[in-house]
Amino acid sequence: MKITRREFIKNSLLLGGSLLISPGSLRAGQEKGERWHPAYEILEGEGKLAQRIEQAYSIFENCALCPRQCGVNRQKGERGVCRAPAHPMIYSAHPHFGEELCLVGENGSGTIFFSNCNLRCIFCQNWPISHEGQGKVIQDKDLAEVMLHLQRIGCHNINVVTPTHVMPNILSATRIALKKGLRLPLVYNTSGYERMEILGILDGIVDIYMPDMKYMDPEKAEKYSSGASDYPEVTKKAIIEMHRQVGELKMDTRGIATRGLMIRHLVMPNRVAGTRKFVKWLAETLPKSTYVNIMAQYRVDYRAFECPEIARGITVGEFLEAMDWAEEYGLTNLDPQSIAIRNFYSSSQRQAE
Repeated sequence: MKITRREFIKNSLLLGGSLLISPGSLRAGQEKGERWHPAYEILEGEGKLAQRIEQAYSIFENCALCPRQCGVNRQKGERGVCRAPAHPMIYSAHPHFGEELCLVGENGSGTIFFSNCNLRCIFCQNWPISHEGQGKVIQDKDLAEVMLHLQRIGCHNINVVTPTHVMPNILSATRIALKKGLRLPLVYNTSGYERMEILGILDGIVDIYMPDMKYMDPEKAEKYSSGASDYPEVTKKAIIEMHRQVGELKMDTRGIATRGLMIRHLVMPNRVAGTRKFVKWLAETLPKSTYVNIMAQYRVDYRAFECPEIARGITVGEFLEAMDWAEEYGLTNLDPQSIAIRNFYSSSQRQAE
């Protein structure tokens, strides 16, 4: 495809890090189908990104980044429930090929796993990272270089995993990287346990929200996620706000996600996750075409073996009933891999009969 001299100059100015074109033009250009721009680039052009970062960093002094609102001064080395320091800790950063297909594409999702966690589920499969805090402390500028490296090797997005307790650092690193040429979608891969005030800071920065919806029952949340009985109500409000900010999932011509909401729901044994309530709530609250990944990969890990109710993997029947409920309530945008697993299990069942 040929490009005009004017378009070449325009794109060169953008990629060089000097945003000489008005943010209004960027928004209008996206609406007309011109070159895609990440949300944080547009917000920087409006002169608002630095202000948001300053606002986020001020929270470290009386930490209320998550709904637990511990109130510790992380700038002075105090640590709350998440056990995280003021500087970001990362366990790994690499192209991830196990994420949703629209994130993975050909070259992988540029996934950054942050150490520590504010939810601390007893069945966490990443417990050495989330509970023990294994990882390396780095500076924001180093995190920015990690992002740029993932872009250079061809990753389709920057996928920040367990970001809530290091949100200020992520925003700071994103701005540093933007000035050096970062132009990938920012994926906020969260447990869903997010404060509305914090989501307000993220509005116009995050391109893709990917929250979990772990439970619909406060008692289950309290039992399995370190006392977080408010998880269902907090997360439902958070997901509604995420949808307001980014809308339904959008993809480019390659089928790579560029913006929108992607919800994950892990099927658990003995209906612990409240899957039927979840799909009913979703169908009644958001568009039925909202992207949902009903996940089958629960396994007994960390301290889950201590709780008989979740001390086994899920059965084929439990996963199939979860998918049946999703279809019963009219959800139309289920993750392709979930559908493939359902079809495989259904076929296996028929053959066994």
